[in-house]
Amino acid sequence: MDQKEFEQKIDSFIEEWWPTIQNDIAQLVAIPSVENLEEAAPGAPFGPEPKKALEKALAIAQNLGFETKDMEGYAGYADFKGTTDTQLGIIGHVDVVPAGPGWDTDPFQMEVRDGYLLGRGVLDDKGPSMVMLYAMKFWKDQGIEFPYTIRFIFGCNEETDLLDVEYYRKHEADPAFIITPDAEFPVCYGEKGGYNATITSGEITDGIIVDFEGGVATNAVPGQATALIRADVEEMEPADRLTFTQEGTSMVRIDAHGESAHAAMPEKGINAIGLIVDYLLEHNLCNEQERAFLEFDQALLSHTDGSGIGIATSDEYFGPLTVIGGTICRDGDRFAQTLDSRWPTSITPDEITKTLTQQVEKFGGTVEVTMILDTFLVDPEDPTIQTLMDAYVEVTGDTEHKPFTIGGGTYAREFTKGSSFGPEKTWIEYPDWAGGMHGPNEAMAIDQLKEALKIYALALYNLEQLDLS
Repeated sequence: MDQKEFEQKIDSFIEEWWPTIQNDIAQLVAIPSVENLEEAAPGAPFGPEPKKALEKALAIAQNLGFETKDMEGYAGYADFKGTTDTQLGIIGHVDVVPAGPGWDTDPFQMEVRDGYLLGRGVLDDKGPSMVMLYAMKFWKDQGIEFPYTIRFIFGCNEETDLLDVEYYRKHEADPAFIITPDAEFPVCYGEKGGYNATITSGEITDGIIVDFEGGVATNAVPGQATALIRADVEEMEPADRLTFTQEGTSMVRIDAHGESAHAAMPEKGINAIGLIVDYLLEHNLCNEQERAFLEFDQALLSHTDGSGIGIATSDEYFGPLTVIGGTICRDGDRFAQTLDSRWPTSITPDEITKTLTQQVEKFGGTVEVTMILDTFLVDPEDPTIQTLMDAYVEVTGDTEHKPFTIGGGTYAREFTKGSSFGPEKTWIEYPDWAGGMHGPNEAMAIDQLKEALKIYALALYNLEQLDLS
């Protein structure tokens, strides 16, 4: 098929099928597929809602004519059979992070507003997954027989522990190359390492802070936080982004209103936990034990490059390390602050742990490492990366933007060889009401999704022409 014929056919396909695609996205968004381990069961290891989302995705794929399989609720896949057993892989995820506060619409009732889809998952990752699935359908409808089987893997645990991929790889061989529509265009060839930990304070007695809660996920800059302290509201000095409410006769609730953002792009957020920490320290609303912890927390939350806690570093591939504090809670007589760092090749997880431990031991605290992901890198000159880039340029005409690395962690890093590939264009300005992934009012432009479908279809065809054996 030449370029002109492809253009005509893909444009007609998108026009014909877009209402159905949009409806399929809406059906997936309507399922609040947040991990719920308390209700996990055989066949639904991450809870009932991720299972429902997986069943819906597989049902959609089956209705489109693909062979499907549910892998005990951990993951599932849809195959477009080729003439060989070699696989070209695609992987998306049907789980989402919690909705969190700050929405001006129902996060699980997809809305179309001013040319955008609005709802939890329209960007991360239900919308892009459906677009990619329909790129597969386009070629199936053409009667094309590819040399490699295209396998679309639907994951259910991307937002937390990646146990879906662990299960999949125990039972199935890796595709020769895999792409995930869960990042940005033009094409990503590397991902920073990931490091999650929980910092727990020493025991606190006779404290001023009765309770402290903030954030909804370790890997997101918290947009909201609340503290309950022993104080009189009449004595509280006003502060930007903070509100104060008297609770009973001797308590004040402090509500902080920050700006949520993905942990990989912390510069876009305002940490609500940090707003409260700064206020408590500035106004001496803490005892000595609390102050020791809060001063560490302030150093962590105030410097997203890690300089506040002694782990700032950078390298030639990934640029600077990033770090955020995602959630905080009062756990008995101690505070527990989660930490998410995206690290380059110029530091190791052991070095991060050592530095953190040296600091928190000063106030009787502990460091519990909860996740480590190694850095992931593919040669940007590899034919697979160049093929993805060429497809992007051919459809968009954009030669300004180049292949890149990211701080976010995607499924690509979990396989032998892969790449994250769209659909976001970070340089495009969205309306003020439109939020990003992991934040309130998550939105994605319809025109960008349609263009992504076109890019994906061309990329799949061109990848099938490579020697992937």
